[in-house]
Amino acid sequence: MHAPLVGMYALSNRGWYQGDGIGLVDDKGRVSIPAALRQTLAANYPKANGKDGGTVIVGTHQKHRCLVAYDPAYLDILVAKLEKREAENTADDGELDYNIKRRAAAGEAVPFDGSGRFIMPAFPRHYARIKGHAFFYGVLDMIEIWDPKTLIETTDYPDVVKEMAEFQMAERGAQL
Repeated sequence: MHAPLVGMYALSNRGWYQGDGIGLVDDKGRVSIPAALRQTLAANYPKANGKDGGTVIVGTHQKHRCLVAYDPAYLDILVAKLEKREAENTADDGELDYNIKRRAAAGEAVPFDGSGRFIMPAFPRHYARIKGHAFFYGVLDMIEIWDPKTLIETTDYPDVVKEMAEFQMAERGAQL
């Protein structure tokens, strides 16, 4: 666990989302979060009853055609980061850039079971073009969820991550 600072907000005792994996997505949008990422979700926001599973917030990415996922405890940290960005990007006349929060507000809390299985909300899944497979990638404070083909076609994304998705798909014997 780490306690980094975000502006003046400490992320005390939070685990980092690191790791990657491919999940098979069924027709209803059910998919399993890879084990390493699921463990961090559960550690960052344990269920009150101590049982396996938990809650994950899933929404659209602010820039890319993919999804983001994070634990509910991260929401306060995200809001603080967005308010800071909003304050730093206020127009000369005092007008806020309302799109800063709009782009990040599309999250929906969904339950996941002990094996990490959850149902991706329909519109975010449609927006990210996720159909048969979902590539999960931990980016420290949250998880990105991509359609592998869309990720590989994204021009401003690191090649090493694209190759991770290609590798994961090949390991499963799946076509892009």
